[in-house]
Amino acid sequence: MIVIGANSEVAQAFVECCLKKGEKFKTLYLLSSNTATSEKFANHINVKYLQHTEVLELDVLKEIDYKNFDHIESDLLFCASGYLGLGTEEGLYDNKNTERILDINFSKLVPVLNYFAKKMESKRQGNMIVLSSVAGDRGRQRNFIYGSAKAGLTAYLSGLRNYLFDKKVHVMTVKPGFMATKMTEGLPLNPALTATPDQAALAIFKAYKSKKNTAYVLPIWSLIMMIIRNIPEFIFKKLKL
Repeated sequence: MIVIGANSEVAQAFVECCLKKGEKFKTLYLLSSNTATSEKFANHINVKYLQHTEVLELDVLKEIDYKNFDHIESDLLFCASGYLGLGTEEGLYDNKNTERILDINFSKLVPVLNYFAKKMESKRQGNMIVLSSVAGDRGRQRNFIYGSAKAGLTAYLSGLRNYLFDKKVHVMTVKPGFMATKMTEGLPLNPALTATPDQAALAIFKAYKSKKNTAYVLPIWSLIMMIIRNIPEFIFKKLKL
């Protein structure tokens, strides 16, 4: 399995969920910008599950030499690359913040996903699981820079799924909603709408095995976002969401 954003708590929980469920991988490739942290997780996986791992540096904000990944062969990719950044009040007109949000969540990530999608297409088999966000379902004033990046990613994944369908490669879009992770630490999250990394990992694993196209980690988010998407614009633009 290829894991992009391997230091994400959800990514690591998904890896462990797969191994606990009996999945076995010839090699588990952990790709991240912080390889020292990834090495610690790799050692944990090696000891606990006797799973061979390889840690590789991947920083989407730097120029990528794809030759470093030519040897990678896998039928399963899990991507948890993401960056929340500053919200609208603090960061709307901070262009560095905006560029970082767009680059990590969309513009610099898509070429990486394309690279591995092409590998799977050439073999005519594979599964790609990519974390997007409910924030991409409709732009809301609280976080619409982040939401717009995730909306772009969701649209890209929809098109990629359509393109790869007859090439025997399945693409699943995951929309987690609130999750209790380092990225959301300190935010006032509603516990009823918030999943732990382990809860998210299990939900994603089940959706992956069911070959779902789009999966909301907590089912309630599907209903919430359906309501938000269908609020008329003349009302929606007045709301504080």
